[in-house]
Amino acid sequence: MSIRHYSPRRNRRSGISLRSKTLLGIVLGIAIVLQIIYPLIDGELLRVVTIATVYWAAGAMALHALLAYGARYAFTYLFVTIVFALIVESVGVKTGWPFGTYEYDPSLGHTIAGVPYVVPFAWVMMAHPVLIAARRVAGNWVFLYGGYAMAAWDLFLDPQMVAANRWRWSFDGAHVPFQPEIPLSNTFGWLLTGMALIAILHQVLPRDRRKSSASFGAVDLFLTWTFFAGVISNLFFFDRPGVALIGGIAFGLFFAPYAFSRWLGRP
Repeated sequence: MSIRHYSPRRNRRSGISLRSKTLLGIVLGIAIVLQIIYPLIDGELLRVVTIATVYWAAGAMALHALLAYGARYAFTYLFVTIVFALIVESVGVKTGWPFGTYEYDPSLGHTIAGVPYVVPFAWVMMAHPVLIAARRVAGNWVFLYGGYAMAAWDLFLDPQMVAANRWRWSFDGAHVPFQPEIPLSNTFGWLLTGMALIAILHQVLPRDRRKSSASFGAVDLFLTWTFFAGVISNLFFFDRPGVALIGGIAFGLFFAPYAFSRWLGRP
C-alpha cells in the first residue's frame, strides 16, 4: 500500500492581459500626473485640470472594478454611487443637511438638481478603493470603517477645493480643526453618508473576483498616492501644515491597517 502526498487544489487566478494592464496604468497615471501639476498652475487651466483629475481618477477606479470583478460589479457600483451622490448632494445644497449650508461655484460646469456633473464622480473615485480596503480589514464593520475612510479622505479634498473657490460654506459654528472655512458638520455629514453608501455597496456588490482578474496594485498605488500627496502638497505647496497634520493622521488611521494587511499580512 502506498501513501500519496495530497495537495489541496487552490483557487488560482490568472492575471489580466498586458493590454488591459497597460490601459489601466495609463488611465491611473494620467490621473496622478494631473494631480502633480495641480499646485503648479492657476486660472482657467487649473479649472480644467481640477475637473479632468476627477474624471480620470474615477475612470481608473471604474476600470479597475471592471477588470477585477467584472461588468456586473462595475456597472452596479457606478449606478449606485452616482445616484446616491446626486441625491445626497442635491439634498445638501437645498437644505444644508447633512454637510452644512454650502453652494457650488459655476466654474465646475453644468449642474443637475444644483449639483455639478463632476461631483458624483468624486464619490466614484473614492468609493471603490474604500470598499476594497474595508472588506479586507473590517470584518462585520465594513460600513463603519468605510464611512470613516470617506470622511478622512474629504479632510484633504475639501480644503483644496474651497481654497480654489470651487465651493463655499456659510456657517458661524464649530469648524474642522485647522480648517476655519469648513464646518465640523461637513465631516459628520461625510461620516454618515459614507457609512450609508459603503453599507449599500457592500450589500449589492459581489465579493468574488474574475478568474482573470486585475490585482489590487492599482488600488494600493492610488491610496498610497492620495496619502502621500495630501500630506506633501499641504506642507510644501499650499502652506497648510494643519491640514497636512489632521488629514494625514485621519487618513493614515484608515490606510495603515489596509497597508499592513496587504504587505505584511495574509496574501
